[in-house]
Amino acid sequence: MILEIMQKEADETKLAEEIPLKILAHNGLVGRLIGKEGRNLKKIEHETGTKITISSLQDLSIYNPERTITVKGSVEACANAEIEIMKKLREAFENDMLAVNTHSGYFSSLYPHHQFGPFPHHHSYPEQEIVNLFIPTQAVGAIIGKKGAHIKQLARFAGASIKIAPAEGPDVSERMVIITGPPEAQFKAQGRIFGKLKEENFFNPKEEVKLEAHIRVPSSTAGRVIGKGGKTVNELQNLTSAEVIVPRDQTPDENEEVIVRIIGHFFASQTAQRKIREIVQQVKQQEQKYPQGVASQRSK
Repeated sequence: MILEIMQKEADETKLAEEIPLKILAHNGLVGRLIGKEGRNLKKIEHETGTKITISSLQDLSIYNPERTITVKGSVEACANAEIEIMKKLREAFENDMLAVNTHSGYFSSLYPHHQFGPFPHHHSYPEQEIVNLFIPTQAVGAIIGKKGAHIKQLARFAGASIKIAPAEGPDVSERMVIITGPPEAQFKAQGRIFGKLKEENFFNPKEEVKLEAHIRVPSSTAGRVIGKGGKTVNELQNLTSAEVIVPRDQTPDENEEVIVRIIGHFFASQTAQRKIREIVQQVKQQEQKYPQGVASQRSK
């Protein structure tokens, strides 16, 4: 429908050139859309009667991880090509998410039609998680909204509790948003906050919104998150492209927990949060199985 409107407009303003359809896709997915020796793309072109080009790698930057897919052809042909292109991209994206081996809840908010329900076992309720997300002080008003309308709506949409901590001093540049809820609620709430900051232009338009998130992990698992010689934390950073900082000399709080800092754009941050929660779960399960074994190793 959008293409038809554009085409009509072009005809009326006597624009000679055809109206191409442009689709943005993350560079990480484009290779699989193109396929070996361009086979996938050629197949889509052939089947839909379109001409498809993809912007060069040179246009990519740290702030712009997306490539532009340009489709030329009749309105109907472009619409058909769009269906096929999105199918391929979605497939690639889902495979990546499965490879990252994330929680069930991660998906169901992205693809509600999939049966990765948020409650994998009937009896266990999803674990409540607390994430502290830091936003620019000047963005607080936008997140709260008039008389708190936006933050209330956000909490309802996500199924999470969302509170903004009081400022620690008069001229702090960041404020802490405390989000409490299961994985799926975290995904939705954080996604909306990142999105809102981009929409309201708190970040330069060419810049991906990057925020710092803090999650608490039992101090006994911090070593596992770091890994031998920092191996695990480095792998985490490479896999998710988020910066992950596990302070080595942090004094645990009253619950024997320490803070892990995660800095990155939305997907990177989500993936890192999931991975870290997973490591913590694994350690917990091992401790339940071998309560003595783990304790004795720790004293070495």
